[in-house]
Amino acid sequence: MRIAVAAATGNIGKLTVAALERDGHDVVPVSRSLGVDLLTGEGLDKALDGVEAVVDAISSNAVDRDESVAYFGTTTRNLLAAEERAGVRHHVLLSIIGIHKVEGNAHYAGKREQERLVSAGSVPWTIVPVAQFHDFAAMVAGWAEQDGVATIAPLLVQPIAPADVADVLAEIAVGRPQGRYTDVAGPEPQDLVDMARRTFAARGGTVKLVPTWSGIFGTAMAGEVLLPGEGARIAPTTFDEWLATQQ
Repeated sequence: MRIAVAAATGNIGKLTVAALERDGHDVVPVSRSLGVDLLTGEGLDKALDGVEAVVDAISSNAVDRDESVAYFGTTTRNLLAAEERAGVRHHVLLSIIGIHKVEGNAHYAGKREQERLVSAGSVPWTIVPVAQFHDFAAMVAGWAEQDGVATIAPLLVQPIAPADVADVLAEIAVGRPQGRYTDVAGPEPQDLVDMARRTFAARGGTVKLVPTWSGIFGTAMAGEVLLPGEGARIAPTTFDEWLATQQ
């Protein structure tokens, strides 16, 4: 099966390409570094020629809400329009658990716009909401670190291994469109502060962590907001197992 992966050079994109190729599929990597620009649409028609399914693993570092919505909106519109012209039969969107419960988060606003466009479009689709990745805690602390000190919100999450996410996306891409898929998460709930502390320790880091709700994540994300809902699909890799690979 010929399958395109948008953001193929990113963290999840690379793993999804590898998972699909492992299973014998013809994979078309879509990335600006490979000559396909989702913001302008340049190279999209050629890239999607003969493609039956597309996995959209696009992300953004925008911290402004309007910028995030504009980025996800533009790239998604361009991608969906090219898919329609190419006769693509399945659009698989990687999304995030809990984005419809949280206002004020720029990234989540962009992802909601992305979901809206996909669900209203003419290309049959599956939206896959997943939990935060195992490396999320250290990444968030890294954003805030100054002089060896980092603030971090005490979020409750049920993190998932990036490789497990890729396996799920690869599996869904070769099947029929399913609409909104069940939440996908790792085996166990974790506290983000503890995750960051343990990750830095495994990597030999010495960052001092300061738990607070005054950073980029507010109290709207407290409690069980980011945990998977009932009937979630649970991926196999635990945080401890992933942590052992960081040492």
